[in-house]
Amino acid sequence: MGTGTGSLARLFALAGAEVSEVDPPPPLRGRAREIDRAAGVAVDHRIGTAEDTGLPDRSFHVVPAVQCWHWFDAPKATAEIRRLLRPGGRVVIAHFDWLPLPGNLVAATEQLITAYNPAWSMGGGTGLYPRWPTDLATASFTGIETFSFDLDVPYTQPGGPAASGQVPVSARACPTTRYGASATTSTASSPTAFPVRSSVFPTALRPWDW
Repeated sequence: MGTGTGSLARLFALAGAEVSEVDPPPPLRGRAREIDRAAGVAVDHRIGTAEDTGLPDRSFHVVPAVQCWHWFDAPKATAEIRRLLRPGGRVVIAHFDWLPLPGNLVAATEQLITAYNPAWSMGGGTGLYPRWPTDLATASFTGIETFSFDLDVPYTQPGGPAASGQVPVSARACPTTRYGASATTSTASSPTAFPVRSSVFPTALRPWDW
């Protein structure tokens, strides 16, 4: 759901899964097909929404929603997911956010945005979304688990050195705790690391939930 350029769908396909992806028909759709062909994978691309996928009942083991749950009508989307999942199937909501910590580049970027667009209201994120597990529980999903972890994601300047092997990871199991993240400085010729927080909300529908 909300697959965009199909990054996650491709990973499932590369692992050998049969994959259907659903998204409205923006230009990203064509780009997803191009990348799929280059990767040598086959993904079933469908035009649809999270609330009305047009896919058959009880036909999927996993329904993931990554970087997109905030766009959905939660009651309608969870009802559609229940319809799509096989007994014992799972829904996974995942999201990541850049963290505007005091003095870091993310915070400075948000300050720059608000200086020119005071109406912008998407700054100050914490990467935690307590409403989303509630969306799932309200729809009678069971076995809900949540976790989050922080890591520094390095970015390079155009033509700069590769960033591989330079991702220090700090993981935690409790999503309700605020975790520290070390500030990272860099020069124009070295990777810039942005702290991000990833939150994951996996759950399951057990066979007796139907």
